Amino acid sequence: MTSTVEGRQELAHFLRSRRERITPEQVGLAPLGRRRTPGLRREEVAQLAGVGVTWYTWLEQGRDIKASEQVLDAVASTLKLDPHERAHLFVLAGSAQPLKSNDCHAVSPALEIIIKQLEPLPASVCNGRMDLLAHNRVFTLLFDLDSIPFEERNTMLQLSTNQGWRDRLPDWEDGLRRMVAQFRVAMAGHLTDSRWKSLVRRLQVESPEFKEIWDRHDILPIENKTKRFEHPGYGRMAFTHTSLWFGPRRETRLVTYTPEDDETWTKIRAMLDDTAESTMVR
Repeated sequence: MTSTVEGRQELAHFLRSRRERITPEQVGLAPLGRRRTPGLRREEVAQLAGVGVTWYTWLEQGRDIKASEQVLDAVASTLKLDPHERAHLFVLAGSAQPLKSNDCHAVSPALEIIIKQLEPLPASVCNGRMDLLAHNRVFTLLFDLDSIPFEERNTMLQLSTNQGWRDRLPDWEDGLRRMVAQFRVAMAGHLTDSRWKSLVRRLQVESPEFKEIWDRHDILPIENKTKRFEHPGYGRMAFTHTSLWFGPRRETRLVTYTPEDDETWTKIRAMLDDTAESTMVR
């Protein structure tokens, strides 16, 4: 896998962000003198990793140099990267096996039937860029998607810029932090894609919260977790948020919301029944 200019630039930012969060005490160094920047110095990282200072400086500057897996391992250990951060480092450095691009933009009729049959569970299909490719009726009601233009139906965009979307998610601040970190992992394989870059530029302009989190270079895997809702018409609800991928090397996933309590089950069914009745009245 050959690294790209974009990949090397992202690698430079990532290394610096991780270097700056490590204190000398964490790696057994005495905090000698006053430091102009937080964390470790480049020469300290190089020394601890057993590589040349000039070489590491070039790596952090985004120079076009090839790093072996052994050297990347040493840098990852020095910077105390967790397994997800380590994998991200390897992708950015061009030392991981490339994944085939499967960033789908449409779903099959069969999959449309599947998500419809999942009702009353809210369900959707999204790609790596977090575009909503399909969703069933109850998901539409839960998020009021009918009020959102089709081309704007991207979960990252909505959570970053749509106050109405945020109002339905009491934990939206933590959710945004996690989503941005997950999006950065996904984007590592699309750094030259104009659609991905355009979305990031837009979010940096329109959402100060997104920009502040994006600049941290945090990364996180997508995990199944509890998601709380505050629906304006039906009140508080709680779901288990589950992602199911369409194969080990695909980015498109089915997302389901399973009610965590009887009250949520009741409200979801009432939401569907009320919608059906209003449709019959018309």
